Amino acid sequence: MTDYKLGKLIIEGKTKKVFELANDPKLCYLESKDRITAGDGVKSHELEGKAAISNATNAKVFQLLNQAGIKTAFVKLAGEKSFISKKCEMVPIEWVTRRLATGSFLKRNPGVPEGFRFNPPLQETFFKDDENHDPQWSQEQIVSAGFKLNGVTIGKDEYDIMLRTTLVVFEVLERAWATRDCALIDMKIEFGIDADGEILLADIIDSDSWRLWPSGDKRLMKDKQVYRNLATVTQSDLETVKRNFKWVADQLEYLVPPPSAHVIIFMGSPSDEEHCKKIAKHATALGLKAQLRVSSAHKGTEETLRILAQYEGSGEKVVLVAVAGRSNGLGPVLSGNTPFPVINCPPGNSQDIDQDVWSSLKVPSGLGCTTVLYPESAALAAAQIHALHDHLVWSRLRVKQLTNFITLKKADAKLRNVQQF
Repeated sequence: MTDYKLGKLIIEGKTKKVFELANDPKLCYLESKDRITAGDGVKSHELEGKAAISNATNAKVFQLLNQAGIKTAFVKLAGEKSFISKKCEMVPIEWVTRRLATGSFLKRNPGVPEGFRFNPPLQETFFKDDENHDPQWSQEQIVSAGFKLNGVTIGKDEYDIMLRTTLVVFEVLERAWATRDCALIDMKIEFGIDADGEILLADIIDSDSWRLWPSGDKRLMKDKQVYRNLATVTQSDLETVKRNFKWVADQLEYLVPPPSAHVIIFMGSPSDEEHCKKIAKHATALGLKAQLRVSSAHKGTEETLRILAQYEGSGEKVVLVAVAGRSNGLGPVLSGNTPFPVINCPPGNSQDIDQDVWSSLKVPSGLGCTTVLYPESAALAAAQIHALHDHLVWSRLRVKQLTNFITLKKADAKLRNVQQF
């Protein structure tokens, strides 16, 4: 806390405290407690070490979500049991996403077998009210409540944004956990509105927030359900729960690996550099490692193949982009001599652009290179190929789609409220 001065206590819950920061009114300080609860606090035990594990888990989850591009309130760790967050007025709704039917869903929907798979994931909303056991609310109830938070009234547009974001958060984490052979069964999240009126994923995401089944096996569950299921709770039981939570925190270390997806952008001439830099910029924004190379398939075929051999022998995951105008021999030569995917993206500044594009499309039989016209399209195509094996690239693409949705939602809301003359 050397950089921050703790202000007054804003709120204290069952498992955390939230403080103001005296030297920054837009931020707050969240501190986890060594306490585990269930059943709206009816069941509660001290669990030494839980706060540190919860804090580490939360930080790693938000690191992954921030890297994917999700807008969150999380700023940074502040200590073993605490972190700094943007100060938000919280939307009093729990947003739940389910991939498999289990738990309370089965009680509310008799006749549905446990393990029933929801495609797409099922989404539910619950009003935060401990006294009434967090009743399930409909979209209509949430919109009709007219919650006003930091100047923002929660209407249909805000509901749609939170609902879509909830789904993407679940899908991003589901993909990430799948890399550890662990199934994300369901999870709950919350949103807040910050001082600038932005809707942000907020609060804490830890082992209280989800169900995790290693290898998809319920008997191996590592989440708080183990604690919920205990009729009586011994110290040995609590140690088991803590070990499970620690296992989750440890596994999260592997869910944000360094970038390993490469896009190599070949240009047939240095005059195409600016076009290639645009491709590289878009590729980098999607989490790819971009590199530019210059080699003419017509004038230096042997050198082109020598460079290609370097990447084939590197063991890296590589997608190639070929940028060549006039008679495009670069893309076909690369495609004919490597199993790597090849994407043609001819430069668009030529007077003979129609012929340049045709030379990229009219390739000999037996070649599988594809053609796109715009730098962003080339980067997106490369990212979609890498997304088949890289969950972080997949997440960037999913969040890009979410961002497009939110941008259009906001633009529509703005224009429909403008009086036309």
